[in-house]
Formats: sequence, C-alpha cells, structure tokens
Amino acid sequence: MDQLHLSPSEHHGYLMAQMKQSLAYDGGDVRQWQGRLRRKLRQLVGNMPRERCPLNPRRLWQTEHPLGSIEKIVFTSEPYSDVTAYVCLPKGVKPPYTFMICLQGHSTGMHNSIAVQREDETQPLQVEGDRDFALGCMQRGLAALCIEQRSFGERREQKQEQVAKHGCHDATMHALMLGRTLAGERVYDVDRGIDYLAARGDVRMDRLGVMGNSGGGTISVFSAALLPRLSLAMPSCYFCTFRDSIMSIYHCADNYIPGLLQYAEMADVLGLFAPKPVVVVAGQDDPIFPIAATRRAFQDLQRIYAACGAVDRCHLVVGNGGHRFYAEDAWPAMLGEYARLGN
Repeated sequence: MDQLHLSPSEHHGYLMAQMKQSLAYDGGDVRQWQGRLRRKLRQLVGNMPRERCPLNPRRLWQTEHPLGSIEKIVFTSEPYSDVTAYVCLPKGVKPPYTFMICLQGHSTGMHNSIAVQREDETQPLQVEGDRDFALGCMQRGLAALCIEQRSFGERREQKQEQVAKHGCHDATMHALMLGRTLAGERVYDVDRGIDYLAARGDVRMDRLGVMGNSGGGTISVFSAALLPRLSLAMPSCYFCTFRDSIMSIYHCADNYIPGLLQYAEMADVLGLFAPKPVVVVAGQDDPIFPIAATRRAFQDLQRIYAACGAVDRCHLVVGNGGHRFYAEDAWPAMLGEYARLGN
C-alpha cells in the first residue's frame, strides 16, 4: 500500500517547497523594491485607522530610581484601547533624550523591563535573560519607553469568561475577523508611542530605536519595516526564516501574517529597514528560532544592506545560550551605531 500523507503539515511543507516569494529582493534598485514590498506588507498586516484619535496621555505614578526616574503613563491608541507604558529617563543625562522603545514578548508583561512585580510595582523582581530592557538602557545613558503590548501583562484579556492559555490567540482570531492582525495592531501601538514621544518636546526624534525579545522581537522587526520614524532596531530571538521557525513547529497565533510567505521571507521584511542600523540578536541554542536558519536569513539580509552600500550597519550577535536577550553581547554593537550617528 502506498504511503499515505494525512498530516496537514506534510502538505503545507510541500507547498512551501514549491513556493517562490514573488516580492523577495532579487537585485536591482533597492528603494523601488522596498516601496513595492512595504505597500503589500501594510495591506497584509491589516486595516488600521487613517485618522488618529487624541492620545490623552496621563501620569499614573512617578518614582526615582538609582539609575534615574521612572514614570508610569497611559495613552489612548484607539477608542477603547489604552496603552500603559513606563517612561524611563537616565540619571545625569540632559534633554533632549535618546529613546529606545522596549517590547516584552510572551511573559507577564512590561514590568519585567524595569524589574518590578506586576501586581505591586513597589516590589523588586529578579528578571532572567537580560529582559530588564529599560534598566539596560538607563545604565547606558539611554531613555526607554516600555510599551505594554496588546494581550500581554496589564493588557491581557480580562473581560471574556473563557480565554485560551495564551490570550494572544483570542485577540488574533478576533482581529482576523475584523480584517486586521494582532501584529498590525501592536505595530500601530508602537507608532502611537512615537506620537507620544514626539509630543513631549524633549526627545531626539532622529534617533529613535526599537528593541524586544521573542514576541517583542517580532514587533521590533515589523515596526522597523513599517514605521519610518524609527532609526535603529535591535530584535532579539525572532529573526530567522519563517520556513524554519514559525512554520516548522506549533507557535502562538500572533506570529502569523496571512499570505505573507507568498511574497516575502523574514530577511525581506527586515530588509525594508535598510540602510538604517540593525543589530540582530540570537541564541546559539534557541530551539524556536534555530541558529543555522538565522545565519542563512542574515546572509540574505546582508545582501540587501550591501545593495544599499550599508553592509557594515547590519550586525548579527549570537549569545551562548537559548531563547533570551544577551545584553553584554548586543549592546556594544548598538552603542557603536549610536556613536556613528554622532551628536
């Protein structure tokens, strides 16, 4: 009897093997290619508001920290969608401040960025894997805007009686029915966070950065690709090939953009950021985003940067471990890029 192929993954693997991405970079004018792919990517991540509602930012609390000051704020991204965030200013640095937008992944939330308990922010928390991003920024003289991503932390689903183990699943499915994606909504929140920073009047808008690990790395990549006001990016433990990462295992639904693999691989998506500086961070033993595929994807990304005459602005940093951020490995490369931007 012939071998039967009954698992859906077998057929999907066959389709991937036959598929050639129609908007992958294949040489030629980079700017023209970026324009074509960016238009398609904007379409694929879903419909977001053309008219922006008032931010209505307000302070929830403020405290002094050994590394500077931390203020918790909330602003309105869309009607009935408020964003909590920490604004972290480094000690001894005068405005205008250089800001990094910090994004946590699948975790208990943004509180990890400042190493405090979620339910009692006056109490310290031991954060593993260098995920205390804001403290890392402040130690290095950078300010941080730590955004709570939709479906994580304080913005987890709290109204439905039944919620999937990962609340992002419910929000992803609902977004799809509305012609959106959760990834697109999260990128929009980053864009509204940039609106908030622009309105402060004490921010270097010409050197805004974005960083995050895992699910935060995901939105760092898509924000870099779609938001022109960003100038630097440091995605961690996400950059790979779609084929060898989220298309090879069970993964959270918020990682999938319907139809994207017909048009582009992940190197093409991040290639939309070229020639701006990017530091890709990976773990040697990350089981979710395997390092061999990450290295192959990075070679494709380098090709795009080389076509822009900026291959030296594109860095891969590999930490000796698994699925986490690697501060001591990654920050020297990023600080080097900040230094190249000058005063």
